[in-house]
Formats: sequence, C-alpha cells, structure tokens
Amino acid sequence: MGTTSSGRQAGARDRDHEGRARNARPRDGLGRPLPYGAEGVARQPEGVVRTPEQSVAEAQQLLDAGKPFHAHEVFEDAWKTGPAKERALWRGLAQLAVGLTHAARGNVTGGARLLRRGAGAVAEWASGAGEQRPYGMDLAGLVAWARELAGDVEESGEAVDARGRAPWLRGRV
Repeated sequence: MGTTSSGRQAGARDRDHEGRARNARPRDGLGRPLPYGAEGVARQPEGVVRTPEQSVAEAQQLLDAGKPFHAHEVFEDAWKTGPAKERALWRGLAQLAVGLTHAARGNVTGGARLLRRGAGAVAEWASGAGEQRPYGMDLAGLVAWARELAGDVEESGEAVDARGRAPWLRGRV
C-alpha cells in the first residue's frame, strides 16, 4: 500500500495516541472536512470537563463566532460528563447546535429536523425538571428560537448564516 501526499498510509484510518479511530482531516468553521493539508479551524478538544456555567459561556462564544459545530462539542462534553439528571438537557442543546450547523450547511431537511428534535428534548427536560432557567439559560426562548428557525429554513429552502441566526443561550441581555 502506498502513501498519500500528506504522508499517511493510503487506506489507513486516522488514529489518536491511544489507537482509537479519529478523523484527523482539517475542518472548516461548520465542521465540514477539508482535504488533508488544507488549513482548517482548530477543533474543540474532546472530553473536557467544565462546570455547567463554563459550558454555557464557551458554547455561547462559539455560537457568536458562527461555529455551532464546535458549540455542539462543548454541549456533548457536558452531556457525557455531567450529572445523569441533566444529560437530556445537554443532549437537547447539542441537537440544537447540530441543527443550526446543518441549516448553515444548507441541509434544510436535516437542520429543521434536528432543531425540532432538540427543541422537544429541551422543552421536555424543562417540564420534567421544573426548571426554565438552569445556569441562567432561557430554555423557553431557546425552544421558540429553534422552532422558528426550523420553519424559516423549510420555508426558504436556503442555508442560513450561523452567526446571524445563533441563539442567545441566556436570552437577550
């Protein structure tokens, strides 16, 4: 088997230092793979344990920068490392971020579907937990944002500006 221009073994899978399969291709700001050797956007480190407040703040910074794919990774870390009683909340927030990612990539059907799924998950968690503002987040506002964006995406059939349509996790300040 030969090697590629980047020195990788042709047909070989990218692996991390522990031997787990990892895609090492560079990515753009919406998480789309770029060719090996291209300059991409730095990836979010995986498995970072943050406080919930840190997760919300970091995710908001990424959303404000038009990087919902990266924000989803922050929410995914919170979902995987946080308390079991909050996992559905963080998973729903991750789905909202992925929905925005797909909508920004022009995947109208997938974007709308994930925005609605995430909105449903967040609303269900808020109802079950009896909390509307955990860690200062405006869950009712996020649910309304996601449902409105899903409708807008389906109606227009076009990609959205991830930065321009990013949600305010804690509501407008």
